Amino acid sequence: MAGMALAGVSLLALALVPGPAQAQTASRALPKGQEEAPVAAAQAGDTVALSIPNGPLEPALVRFTEQARVKLVYGTDMTESLTTTGIEGAFQPLEALGRLLDGTGLTYRSVSPSTITLVNPRYVQLGGRSEETVRLDEIVVEGRPAAGPASAGLPPPTGTVGQPPPPFAGGQVATGARIGLLGNRSVLTTPFNVTGYTEKLIQDQQARSLADVVLNDSSVRNDAPPFSERDSFFIRGFSVVNLDVGFDGLFYLANPRRVFTEGVERVEILKGPSAFLNGGTGRVGGTINLIPKRAYDEPLTRLTTTYLSDSQVWTHADLGRRFGPSKEWGVRTNLSYRNGNTPLDKNAIEVGVATLGLDYRGERLRASLDLVHNTQNITAPTSLFNSVAPNIPVPRAPNNRLNTASSLEYIDTRYNMAAGRVEYDILPDTTIYAAGGVSRYNEDFLTSFYRVTSLTGQATNTLSIQPQEIQGLTGEVGLRTKFQTGMLGHYLTVSAVEANNRNYRGGFLTPTLPVFQTNIYDPIHLARGSVNTALLPRSNNRPLFTELSARSVGIADTLSLGEDRFLLTLGGRFQEIDQQSYVTAPGATLGNLASNYQRGRFSPAIAAVFRPTDNLSFYGNYIEALEPTGIAPIAAINANEVFPPAVSRQQEIGAKYDFGTVAVTASLFEIEQPNAFTDPATRRFSVSGLQRNRGVELSVFGEPVPGVRLLGGVTFLDGRLVNTAGRQFDGNVAPGVPDVAFNLYGEVDLPPWLAPGLTLTGRAIYTSSQFYNQANTQSVPDWTRFDAGLRYTFEGVSGKPVTVRAIVENVFDNSYWASAARGFLAVGAPRTVIVSATVDF
Repeated sequence: MAGMALAGVSLLALALVPGPAQAQTASRALPKGQEEAPVAAAQAGDTVALSIPNGPLEPALVRFTEQARVKLVYGTDMTESLTTTGIEGAFQPLEALGRLLDGTGLTYRSVSPSTITLVNPRYVQLGGRSEETVRLDEIVVEGRPAAGPASAGLPPPTGTVGQPPPPFAGGQVATGARIGLLGNRSVLTTPFNVTGYTEKLIQDQQARSLADVVLNDSSVRNDAPPFSERDSFFIRGFSVVNLDVGFDGLFYLANPRRVFTEGVERVEILKGPSAFLNGGTGRVGGTINLIPKRAYDEPLTRLTTTYLSDSQVWTHADLGRRFGPSKEWGVRTNLSYRNGNTPLDKNAIEVGVATLGLDYRGERLRASLDLVHNTQNITAPTSLFNSVAPNIPVPRAPNNRLNTASSLEYIDTRYNMAAGRVEYDILPDTTIYAAGGVSRYNEDFLTSFYRVTSLTGQATNTLSIQPQEIQGLTGEVGLRTKFQTGMLGHYLTVSAVEANNRNYRGGFLTPTLPVFQTNIYDPIHLARGSVNTALLPRSNNRPLFTELSARSVGIADTLSLGEDRFLLTLGGRFQEIDQQSYVTAPGATLGNLASNYQRGRFSPAIAAVFRPTDNLSFYGNYIEALEPTGIAPIAAINANEVFPPAVSRQQEIGAKYDFGTVAVTASLFEIEQPNAFTDPATRRFSVSGLQRNRGVELSVFGEPVPGVRLLGGVTFLDGRLVNTAGRQFDGNVAPGVPDVAFNLYGEVDLPPWLAPGLTLTGRAIYTSSQFYNQANTQSVPDWTRFDAGLRYTFEGVSGKPVTVRAIVENVFDNSYWASAARGFLAVGAPRTVIVSATVDF
């Protein structure tokens, strides 16, 4: 009932969209007969005579708009009770505005060629008003500290250590993102489709893990069950597992199963292959990069307590401080603990997270160090590997609260990671950097997976174990520099990366575990004690199973013409892939080399951006991904032949438009992924298979009118099997690839006269039907999920904000198959209620 009520309230909000007067927004128009000066002209060096006395800020701003002929738009509640020291003399308009705002805590941002808005960086940091964003332009006032990126903790254009690019209007999406070796780039000038989701959005949606954040992107779908131990994704119709998630631009360091959000400032999704940008293997459909939290200039002490159905309690402390005469040293720590029963029968979860982020920002030297520890213990977890037998239709999804796992089943995981980054400006526009990290992940489990054998839901359930340890070790060194040759601008980057991933497992005699009949509509459960878990092997001291090393050198030069109206990026990366597997069965051959794959290839890339206006850009790119293809099996006539890496290729064109407070993007792409098989007629193993995904992506984000924020998109995807073994399935739709996916998240601030501080939120997610098998004889139906929520912000007794949030996910409690990717089935989560209170001290 609570879910239905919230859904009704959210729909009612559509009729209560606040107008300009309700939003209390001031638009300072000019006297009749005067023309507005373009913002670009205000920055170009022209001075104006100003005479503004000290006193209240509001009338001073009125005089400023009249004398400087610059239009200001801002919320009136921002300027009440503030004062200014005034200004007298001839100044550039933006320099004068900076002086007027000096000491008020406010800054500004241009939202159109002739309009400037006032913003409050503190509210962006602490999660307050969504329309207030940090400006991008650096304004230096002579004789005073810089009022631009340095004071906001932003790195220079050739650096990355510091605060990430500022949020866009609405506060949910960033104005820029980390683009691999290219560094931080503006979304508008990036020749790729990239989105950075902010800490504010993560908080407001009460995301527990990375899987909750990516639900905002229509081109990303989760393909792992929500009550398993892992997150896993499909991006543009291709698998991207959590092992391939980057941490601060480094790979094989993030938790290889599930990323928890407590220490994450940004989640950046770059769509398409990324061998050129990041190195490494796989990631054909896209790359996810995590930006860790850094301390803000203002002290932060925040405590959040959350309740999640059925009986989970989650406590999270977020603390940040800066020290030193110029606040050079920063410390940000996040501590959280969550424990209790989930809405799934018999399922319970316990999660502990501790993160520590240290950073230093000097005049030319910047450095950071991140330490992450988390544990996850799940009782009766669901399995990724549930499937259905061939030659029968996929039965309807079971009740979303039914669990085929027994209470004796468990999975316990431990994860530790350390990562550091240092960069030094050897010249004002030249930065050298080095980064590296190590990680270790252990998992011990006893879990079951089922295979449905009948339309009635009859299934065979199998218990299994596979204790393992996963280690990551990654290092990178590089240089970024900007320089000019005549009319041509250059942004040159060079990067060398080595990433190593090791998996330790096996080395024991597999115990005999129960295999039994069950029914997904009426599960049979094993009694506690029916399996002696005390004697099961653990993940410590397992032998080495596989090792993957990717060593690469990448270079890129972004050429610019006409004040960055035209940008052309040329470059490539040479990469060596070194992969071994070892015998892990007990016996005399334990530890022997089982296979050895060593090959290298140069991956070229070309990308371009054309900006006919400041707010409009067109882009295109060609980029690749590499995957080891392996060695021909013994049964093939070309046994033991080693093939070069398989090359996945993307071609993409798109457009982006920034309206000032709302932005829209469109992309048209084609990705071809080869694969290897043994031809049944000739018995020859070759890289002859091919899957081709073509798609169109449309997205929108921002605040189209004050108090209304939107974030969403739609993806149309045509995934086809072009070449298959024996030509048996040529032309069929690729399994697990929906042809339509839609997401829309919205927020509406109720008018102050109705309910000051109250915001209604809602989300709709739609995924069309998917085929389960290559023959296209088995499929799962389409599904739709609705979420609804409320958020109430008010001032606490300490004068700091207090925010209460309530969300109901899957309001109508639909049961559905959320994914049919990779030959596995995943049931969506049932209705889930999440209520939290966040207090700043």
